[in-house]
Amino acid sequence: MFHVKHSTLPPVNVSRETEAKLRDFAALVQKWNPTINLVSRSDLDQLWQRHILDSLQLAPLIPNTASHLTDIGSGGGFPAIVLAIATQRSFHLVESDARKCAFLREAARTLGLSATIHCARIEQIILPPAPVVTARALAPLSRLIPQAAHLLAPDGYFLFPKGRNAESELTEASREWQMKIERFASNTDQAATILKLSEVRPAGKGRDFQED
Repeated sequence: MFHVKHSTLPPVNVSRETEAKLRDFAALVQKWNPTINLVSRSDLDQLWQRHILDSLQLAPLIPNTASHLTDIGSGGGFPAIVLAIATQRSFHLVESDARKCAFLREAARTLGLSATIHCARIEQIILPPAPVVTARALAPLSRLIPQAAHLLAPDGYFLFPKGRNAESELTEASREWQMKIERFASNTDQAATILKLSEVRPAGKGRDFQED
């Protein structure tokens, strides 16, 4: 049994300069996609709504005090490149596919972002603990949390966009992990939700899942 706090996402407002950079990034995705399949071909026509805006809605959940963030399974740069553009924070991006790493490095260079690309498996990477760790469309929570736990600062939190299986994933993860859960309804997909998971620790250490 666990309790979840349901919250509303704050609005996202970006400058014209930021929007221009986001559109430059979208153009890079369009250019590289035929070669390395950053997003599915069927998604290209909905790239702005399905990937750019979907990632951008996480920006208000990034604290002003965060000196750096870590994104795992970065793939085509969603949400990390979008959030690096919108928040101007430093990011560590962890991606095991060498071709996607090449794209991420080119995107960071072209857009002038403070982003370091690590071409490595998540469980093998050693990085400074981050106040926020993000991942999008990577793995179920029961696999994702143990993979990413060593990257999270003790007082930090995970931001994980999830689809219609969020509830069952939370139930499965509760067998091994305790945490505080805040859940935000997605503004871009009625079936999706964004999970903010804090005070994450193995089951049996401290409090159970509870409301924030």
